[in-house]
Amino acid sequence: MTQVDSSSSHQSVEVLRRFNISLLRSINLVRWVGYGFLVLSLFDLIDILYPPDFMNPSWELQTMGQLVERVAVPLLAFVLIFFGERNSRDRWEIPVLNFLSWFALVYGIIFLLLIPLGLFNTLRIDRQANQQLSTQVNQVKTQIQQVQDQLKTVNNPAEMEDLLSRINPQAGTPEIESFQQFEDIKTRLSTVVANSDQQITTRAKEARSTQRQNLLKRSIKWNLGALITSALFITIWKGTVWARQKW
Repeated sequence: MTQVDSSSSHQSVEVLRRFNISLLRSINLVRWVGYGFLVLSLFDLIDILYPPDFMNPSWELQTMGQLVERVAVPLLAFVLIFFGERNSRDRWEIPVLNFLSWFALVYGIIFLLLIPLGLFNTLRIDRQANQQLSTQVNQVKTQIQQVQDQLKTVNNPAEMEDLLSRINPQAGTPEIESFQQFEDIKTRLSTVVANSDQQITTRAKEARSTQRQNLLKRSIKWNLGALITSALFITIWKGTVWARQKW
């Protein structure tokens, strides 16, 4: 009975030993995958930041969004690299792990600082978009007002033909055969111009609302993503105290 128990215990120890060996091999493979992901994320970072266009709110906000949307790769890289803590580590990894632990804190702080920058850039982009849209609307309204003013001075078919040819040169010079036709065209044109003015105002409001909604949607998504990312990297830093201690 004792021999059977001893043999069974020996087999269990052997199975456990083989499992530990295979686990260590798997851990080394997982860590190398982590280092590979970290290098790939570095390539992404260079691609995102180059060429830089600082002080451009659209570029800064878009860059923030790309960093947040691609953060899964470096996060996964850090988790894989730190997996297994100090077990089965090469000597060259000691300073690397120390650096990466502190770098996780720095990265977390950077993403935290991106939040106020993202909010500020959101306001700047919204203001610039409103100014640009207002400028375009005012230009169109000015043209409409000019047509209205010119239409008031038109008193005969010849003047109306000249006005129509200037409004739409590609259509060619129209022919107005009677004074009644002249009155009908003038009335219809006055109605079209007045309706165009109202339509421009309505469409401008709709465009402004759509632009603002899309901008806020992206901004909220990216700023919340930056907050979560910051918390995760700081958590990684807190959980890797062993990497910053003497081995």
